[in-house]
Amino acid sequence: MITSKSTQATEHKTKPVVVVKLGGSMISRLSEKFYESFSELMLHYHVIIVHGGGPAITRMMDKLGVSGEFHQGLRKTNEETMEIVEMALCGKVNGEITSRLAAEKINALGMKGSDASILTARFIDQENLGFVGEVEEVNADILYRLLQAGYLPVLAPLGKTITGQTVNINADMSAAAVAKAVNAEKLIYVTDVPGILRGEEVIERITPEEINTSIEEGWIYGGMIPKVQSAMGALSDQLKEVMIVSGEYALISNQIMNGTTIQHKSKEGVE
Repeated sequence: MITSKSTQATEHKTKPVVVVKLGGSMISRLSEKFYESFSELMLHYHVIIVHGGGPAITRMMDKLGVSGEFHQGLRKTNEETMEIVEMALCGKVNGEITSRLAAEKINALGMKGSDASILTARFIDQENLGFVGEVEEVNADILYRLLQAGYLPVLAPLGKTITGQTVNINADMSAAAVAKAVNAEKLIYVTDVPGILRGEEVIERITPEEINTSIEEGWIYGGMIPKVQSAMGALSDQLKEVMIVSGEYALISNQIMNGTTIQHKSKEGVE
């Protein structure tokens, strides 16, 4: 169970919070319109970004002549590769995102989840995976304080165990944990598609039940299936809306969020 370390959440939260998850494969493809739209987004929301960086890690490992291994879809991380993961995520990827946001006059603050114990983690399977973890606790209080001070935290998905070991955490899991801990109104997954499509049309709203039916019927297929399954998995009693959006377009325009919203079905219909 993920817990949240926050004693004064209501005091800090003056605007609703959204968490934006940037996939590592999308970061180099994010458009100017996408970054420009954060100025409008921050008029209406406090914003936290959590990013991945798998391709950047792989490129750096290749450049250094270090071979990478995976176990059940997760990157094995020993002491040597942990240093490379930190360099790629914090030096390369995090720096690129914060620099581009700074160009839009946004107070982006690049951080590791291990900073100030923002993400406390535990090992998943130290024998087979090494320094790979999952989120155990989120220090929501410090995130609220940064938001209240006008910052946009940009988090690399690294956590720290209770013994002080830095671990690599899946970015999707990190983003979902942060969103739940800060009582985010939305968790936004930035992808290479403008949302869930039916033909050429973007579906504005959809429920998990409708998604499962659509997968069975075959109009949600291929690479879209893991995207929507990851998004559905983040929904909870605390996190009621998850969005799938494109990094090639503005996140928001004229106060309207662009993409597909996934939310649970209420007794009266979609909430």
